[in-house]
Amino acid sequence: MTGKPGLTYADAGVDIEAGNALVDRIKPAAKRTHRPGVMSGLGGFGGLFDLRAAGFTDPILVAATDGVGTKLRIGIETGRMDGLGIDLVAMCVNDLICQGAEPLFFLDYFATGALDVYQAATLIDSIATGCDRSGCALIGGETAEMPGLYAPGDFDLAGFAIGAMERGRALPDGVAPGDVLLGLASDGLHSNGFSLVRKIVERTGLTWDAPAPFAQTSLGEALLTPTRLYVKPALAAIRAGGVHGLAHITGGGLTENLPRLLPEGTGATVDLAAWDLPPVFDWLCTEGGLDRTERLRTFNCGIGMILAVAASEADRIAALLQAEDETVHRLGHITDTPGLTLT
Repeated sequence: MTGKPGLTYADAGVDIEAGNALVDRIKPAAKRTHRPGVMSGLGGFGGLFDLRAAGFTDPILVAATDGVGTKLRIGIETGRMDGLGIDLVAMCVNDLICQGAEPLFFLDYFATGALDVYQAATLIDSIATGCDRSGCALIGGETAEMPGLYAPGDFDLAGFAIGAMERGRALPDGVAPGDVLLGLASDGLHSNGFSLVRKIVERTGLTWDAPAPFAQTSLGEALLTPTRLYVKPALAAIRAGGVHGLAHITGGGLTENLPRLLPEGTGATVDLAAWDLPPVFDWLCTEGGLDRTERLRTFNCGIGMILAVAASEADRIAALLQAEDETVHRLGHITDTPGLTLT
């Protein structure tokens, strides 16, 4: 012993009691996401899930992980946290359904310099909201308090989703020339391109609480519109038959994500006049001086998910998706000429 006063973990900036308080506070949020197959709640060393109890007989597991990106910075600077967890879930589960998988459970990773229980609870509650809307259980996660690695008030979020499908039902499958491309409208920017968005806003000189030039709300609130969750409508379409593939329009935009569902030797033609560019994108492109190529590989430009469907089933599937409250645009079709043609 040196004779110096003894140190505690709290003296180093880590508050164990705050972490325990957070766990107690988020248990009701996790509980409301319960679904068949969940075997244990929060608090164990791992989350347990029974695939047979979830209704699967010969399942293949599918995993996806993602984050929210620099959209978090706008949330931090505005103090608006209530949609960021939905973004996190959506970025993961919207990927899972492109493989034909049903999302089953979700885990989150929240890292910060000093734990603010209210801030963390708000974020995790919004994660639970995203899970609940996707039929996905929140069965665990990690809260990491790391003083010295994050500036005061800063944090990061990552998510991990696990889904399953019956063997032999993986997508894409059967995508062929003549298939129709159905685009589902986005709810704004979703969670991509925000480093460029922030650069454009900086150029305009606008603050986050300034009126949005393209919406009847503040600029920060408009840009923080949560990512749309396509899980339930997409699964309904897949189960109805006729869906050959899906592409989640995220980082890389339409020009890099649509080709991911194309078999070798095929291509796609997309009519860019098939839908109107939403006002938020029009404003960003004007203020940023973005050409067509840049906007299409950076933003979703109003289309968050694309389905390749059998031509004979296109009208039926479009009607089904519309009945699920999706706005559907007939974008184009699959061709036998490799590459993406934009008209």
